[in-house]
Amino acid sequence: MPWLRRMRPAYPRPGRDGYRRWIPSRRQLLGAFLICTGLLTAGITVAYWRTEIPEDPNSFATQQDNVYFWADGSEMATTGWVSRQEMPLERVPEHVRWAVLAAENAGFYSDPGISPSGILRALSRMVGGGDTQGGSTITQQYVKNVYLTQDQTFSRKVSEMLLAIKMDNTFSKDEILEGYLNTSWFGRGTYGIQRASQAYYGKEVTQLNPSEAAFMASLLKGAGLYDPTLGPRNRERAVERWRWTLDRMVAIGKLSPAERARYTTFPEPTQTTSGRTDLNGQQGYLVELAKSYVMRTEKVGEKDFDLGGYQIHTTFDRKRTDALDKAVREARRRLDPEKRKADTFVRTGAATVAPDGRILAVHGGPGFVKQGFNEANAVTVPAGSAFAPFVYAAALSDGVVRERDAPRRTVTPATTYNGQNNASVMTPEGPYWDRNGKVVKGENDGGKDWGTSITLRDAMIHSVNSTVLQLGMDTGLDRVRTYARRAGLLPSSLGEQVPGFALGNSTPSAIRMATAYGTFAAKGTHTEPYSVVRVTRNGSEIDLPDPETGRAFSAEVAGQVTDALTGAMEEGTGRAARVPGVRAAGKTGTTTDNTAAWFVGYTSKEATAVVLYRMDLRKLELLPLDGVAGGSGETGETGESGETGETGEAGESGEAGETPGSALPATIWRDYTKTVAARP
Repeated sequence: MPWLRRMRPAYPRPGRDGYRRWIPSRRQLLGAFLICTGLLTAGITVAYWRTEIPEDPNSFATQQDNVYFWADGSEMATTGWVSRQEMPLERVPEHVRWAVLAAENAGFYSDPGISPSGILRALSRMVGGGDTQGGSTITQQYVKNVYLTQDQTFSRKVSEMLLAIKMDNTFSKDEILEGYLNTSWFGRGTYGIQRASQAYYGKEVTQLNPSEAAFMASLLKGAGLYDPTLGPRNRERAVERWRWTLDRMVAIGKLSPAERARYTTFPEPTQTTSGRTDLNGQQGYLVELAKSYVMRTEKVGEKDFDLGGYQIHTTFDRKRTDALDKAVREARRRLDPEKRKADTFVRTGAATVAPDGRILAVHGGPGFVKQGFNEANAVTVPAGSAFAPFVYAAALSDGVVRERDAPRRTVTPATTYNGQNNASVMTPEGPYWDRNGKVVKGENDGGKDWGTSITLRDAMIHSVNSTVLQLGMDTGLDRVRTYARRAGLLPSSLGEQVPGFALGNSTPSAIRMATAYGTFAAKGTHTEPYSVVRVTRNGSEIDLPDPETGRAFSAEVAGQVTDALTGAMEEGTGRAARVPGVRAAGKTGTTTDNTAAWFVGYTSKEATAVVLYRMDLRKLELLPLDGVAGGSGETGETGESGETGETGEAGESGEAGETPGSALPATIWRDYTKTVAARP
């Protein structure tokens, strides 16, 4: 067709000879340029409209760590695969933001999300055989951090630019800047300005001054090159970049010359090489307790918790935790597993709980990384005679029945009972027979006979087994169980209702024993133990339920128990744990088969339970304490906490004549309490 021939460019050019006929005219060059430009524009436009911002960013870009705090607000531990904590932009000081912008992208608030000059540099490097990095805006860097890989390829660069433009048209500049500050790599294992600030200066980003902010901005250029603690050449680069950033802040009007003149000394960061907190020692046990508590509240799902970003403020007292750990370690120096087989598998758990339910300190074992099993939370160790105060409290609360069809009668601390050694345990129907057809008898420590008329208070002070056994039967083991549960022991840990129930065949943890004794310190009011007072996620509060509270005993009964246990420490079985100047109530606890030793004591401020036992964790089998720490292991008692063995007798392992091994809990309690009492 004639019109098609007219539109076809005259090429090769007619009327020209030789090579000149192949040289395009100016009009042809202009036409080719316009066509290419149009095609390129159309291609970019189509690519832009087809570009979608991914719904799911890279996992490392959104995952954060969880931060745990001591009761005084100082940081205790961090957990998670990524060391990152989001910080809302409004909490990032203006001078910190502008230090970053001055160093990285001063025109951030006016650019379209990309830098044309940066694109040309990237293209020229690509054509010249170099890489494609350099000249990226903050928006582009954020896109790369959150949605793309770190590969330096042309296709990745094109995707980065298209996404940057799309993001700039979708989100506000402040939203982009906030995301960038929270996802950028700053070195020392940290992502985001908040964790980086803590890693380099040990402070919140809200506390950084302009000089420190200028150094932090330099790390975005490459933390491995600008961390001054990594070598003298790094320090030279860091100082030079720091000065340049401060000068840039002045140049763009974000720092006054007068303020710039104040910063002449380089703000040296700490020598710490990581922002992470070690979970070894006792901190790992504390973290697990706190996490478990948060999970039980059902306010945070485990999946969400693992994604991180939570700040968990605990009840744990750092100084008490250190003091308890030191007391345990000092006591365990008496053990020598290499020389004495009896010293193998010896385990020690301890816990301190305030009367209002706050768990203040825990000793869970030799260290969480070394042993994850928390000995303070073990529910495999019998309470032994440390259970007796709950029998006493139940009797004082509900009275006793001594004869068939007789009404319950009230008992007081002055009520007398039979304290004879080997006294048969009686029911209204007659002697109590065990499954082996033997009469159950109570054997006192060392076979001592306390006569036929000992007061209940004195029986508690001196831990007279025969009296406690009979008192439990007369009160009703079901009622003893009820009051033990009200005091704070878990129903699942309470033992079989046989006479030995009164002498501790139950297996509560040290945390629960401290909680239950703390109920006496709280004048009969029980509060469920808790380890977390506050949880936030990146500043937003998580509403936690209040700990459950309830009346376990009357204040009068609690006072009577406290009076008896105070007497036990002053003149009875707890004398070894006395601390001069500290008025405390407490009791030893040993089992009839000598597999566990306890000391549980309390003041008006706190209750502490210490348990020592032997167990091979591979078999979960309790072993006797005979010979531990070089003791003879002679307890002077037979039988076991529960139904009796061949002797038909039930009792407890020696309290007055304790072996060195069974004496360690009282020693730990004394040394710990002495340290705590000395604190201002």
